[in-house]
Amino acid sequence: MIGRFPILDVSPVVDHGTAKAVVGETVPIRATVLREGHDAPRAGAVLYDPDGHRHDLHEMRLLAPGTDRYGTDVTLAREGGWSFAIEAWADPFADWLSAAEIKVPLGQDTEVVLEEGARLLDRAARRVPRRPELSRAAAVLRDTSLPATERLARATSPEVLAHLAEAPLRDLVTRSRRHPITVHRRRALVGAWYEFFPRSEGAVLDGPDGRHRSGTLGAAAKRLPAIADMGFDVVYLPPIHPIGYSFRKAPNNTPHTELADPRSAGPGSVWAIGSPEGGHDAIHPDLGTVEDFDNFVAEARDHGLEVALDLALQCSPDHPWVSEHPEWFRVRADGSIAHAENPPKKYQDIYPLYFDTDPEGLYAEVQRVVRYWMSHGVRIFRVDNPHTKPVWFWERLLADIAATDPDVLFLAEAFTRPAMLHTLAKVGFHQSYTYFTWRNTKEEIETYLRELTRDSATYLRPNLFANTPDILTDFLQQGGRPAFEIRAILASLLAPTWGIYSGFELCENTAVAPGSEEYLDSEKYQFKPRDWDAAEAAELTITPLLRTLNSVRRDHPALQELRNLRFHHIDHPDMVCFSKHLEKAGENGRDDTILVVVNLDPHRPHEATVHLDMPALGLATGDTFTATDLLSGESYPWETANYVRLDPNIQTAHVFTVTHSDTDP
Repeated sequence: MIGRFPILDVSPVVDHGTAKAVVGETVPIRATVLREGHDAPRAGAVLYDPDGHRHDLHEMRLLAPGTDRYGTDVTLAREGGWSFAIEAWADPFADWLSAAEIKVPLGQDTEVVLEEGARLLDRAARRVPRRPELSRAAAVLRDTSLPATERLARATSPEVLAHLAEAPLRDLVTRSRRHPITVHRRRALVGAWYEFFPRSEGAVLDGPDGRHRSGTLGAAAKRLPAIADMGFDVVYLPPIHPIGYSFRKAPNNTPHTELADPRSAGPGSVWAIGSPEGGHDAIHPDLGTVEDFDNFVAEARDHGLEVALDLALQCSPDHPWVSEHPEWFRVRADGSIAHAENPPKKYQDIYPLYFDTDPEGLYAEVQRVVRYWMSHGVRIFRVDNPHTKPVWFWERLLADIAATDPDVLFLAEAFTRPAMLHTLAKVGFHQSYTYFTWRNTKEEIETYLRELTRDSATYLRPNLFANTPDILTDFLQQGGRPAFEIRAILASLLAPTWGIYSGFELCENTAVAPGSEEYLDSEKYQFKPRDWDAAEAAELTITPLLRTLNSVRRDHPALQELRNLRFHHIDHPDMVCFSKHLEKAGENGRDDTILVVVNLDPHRPHEATVHLDMPALGLATGDTFTATDLLSGESYPWETANYVRLDPNIQTAHVFTVTHSDTDP
C-alpha cells in the first residue's frame, strides 16, 4: 500500500545491502513526498539507534519548488546498526494560515475562516496545556470588536507560530518502512594509507654466498617513525606469508624456466602464497616469527599507525591446501590444476581457489585465517582481487566478522567492471579502490569524482591510491616530479581516504617497457632496498609535501567528509578548482572551508580566471574573503572571480583556507 501520502524514492537506500556512514559523518536523507490538491505536506526523518530507541524527528525541507523532493541532514553519534523512517503528515494550521492570508484581506468568508483558525488553536492548546498563548490567540480570532486583519496578525504572531512549531498539529500521519544505515568507526571513511614491502627494508641484494638476503619485520619496523612523521594513518603490508618455489617468477616477471641460473630467480612474488613452510596463517621465515609480527603491530600502534594486511585468496602450487584439499581447486581435463591466467597472460606460480566444490569447507578455513590475524592485532584487511571470487562469499564473510568484530574493516582491490565494483561495496566492503588512478584530465576528474561523492556515496567509500605496485600510469611516467605532486594533491584532498605505494615519495617512474604500467625491476618480484636518508639529504623526495597534505587533512574537518565536494568553473582545460565546506566544524564551531586550484599539466605553466560558486563556500554572492595558501603561506584578497597562475616547476597548486573578511583569522 502506498499510504495516505505517497513517500517515494527514499535515500539512502541500498539494494542487497545497507547504507553506510561513520561516526560524526553528515548523512543526507531525501524522499519524494506527495499530497493531492494544493496544500503542501510536511515531512520528517525519524532515527532509531542501535538499541532500537526512537530519536527526535528531523523535519525535512522542500529542496526546490515544484519538485516534491524533501531533505534533511543527520549526524549519527555512535557505531552500530541504525535505521530511519520517513514520516509525512498534514499540518492543518499551516494549510489554514496559507488560505487565511489570502482570503481575510479580500474579505472572503472572513468569519468562517477565522473561526476555523480558532478551533485549530483550541486543539493545539489542549495538546500543550502550558501554552496559554495559544488559547489567547484563539480568543483574538473570535474578537469581533477588532478588524479582521488585525485579529489574524495578532493570532499568528511570531510567538504563537514558535509554539506551534514546537508542538505542531499533525494529521493523517503516514510512515514509510524503516531503512538501515550501518555506522562504522571513522577509519572506514577517513585515513591516509602507506603501502610497503617489509622484505625490502634492510634487504641485501648480494650476500657472501651469492644469494639475496631478505629484510625482516624488525628492520621494517624502523621505517614506521618516518611513515608516521609523514602523517599516514595506515601501514598496508602485501602478503607476508611463505612463497612457493614452483614456477617462481624472477625479476621483471621472468619465468623461472627462462633463467640460466635458477639461483637468480630471487625471492618470488609475495602473492604466490604457500610453501612447505606454511600457508595463509604463516609468516615467511625470512621475515621473522609471529612474535616479530606482534612486535611490528605494537610498534606501529605506538606511532599512531594501524596495520592493514593483504588477504589474497590464491595459492602457489606448493601451498599445503593443494595436497590437503585438492577439491578447493579447479582440475583440467588432463588432471592438472588450473593456474591463474588472463589470456594471453599466464601466472604459472598461482593457483586460483575454486569455491563451488566444497564451499562450506573453504569458507570455514578462510574465516579461520582472517580471525587468526585478527587475534594478532590486524583490524584492517586489503582484499586482493575480490571480484574473482563469488559475491555471496564476501557477503557472508564480512557479515560474520562484523557480527562479532564490527571494527574490522575490508578494502576491496576491485579493479574490474563497474557493476562488480559497486556490488562488492553494497554487500559489505568498507572501502574500494577506484578508477581514479586513470582519471587525469579536468573532465575525467570532475565527472568521476561527482559520481564517487554523490551517486555512489551511500554505499561506496573510495580509497584514492595514487599508485600501486601494479600501476605506474603514463601520467607519472611522463610528468616527472610535478606529476607526482599533482596526483598527491588530488588524491589527498578530493576524498577522505587516499594512499600511496612506497617509492611514490621518490617519484620512481621508470616502466619496464614503453606502453606498460609495470615498474622496471618491480618490487613484486625482487627486493628493492631504498636509501631513504640519502634521498632526503639530496632533497630528491616530495616528503615535505606529503607531510603538509596529511597535516592539512587532519586539521580541517571539511576534508574528512565525502559528500561535500564541489567543483568551480575555471576557464582553462588544464586547470581544475574544487572546494570542501563544512558548517560549524571543529571545537570552535566555525565554518571550515578548503579551496583548491590545481594545474593538471606537469610540463607547462597556465593562467586562468576562477569563477567561484560563493554559496558553496558558505558565502553570499558579492562577498569578499581572504584566501591563505597552506602550501606557500601567502594570503590574497579574493572575490567571485579571481586570476590564478600556476607554474608546475614552482608550485603545482594552491590549497587555500577561506576566511570571511568580517571575521578574524
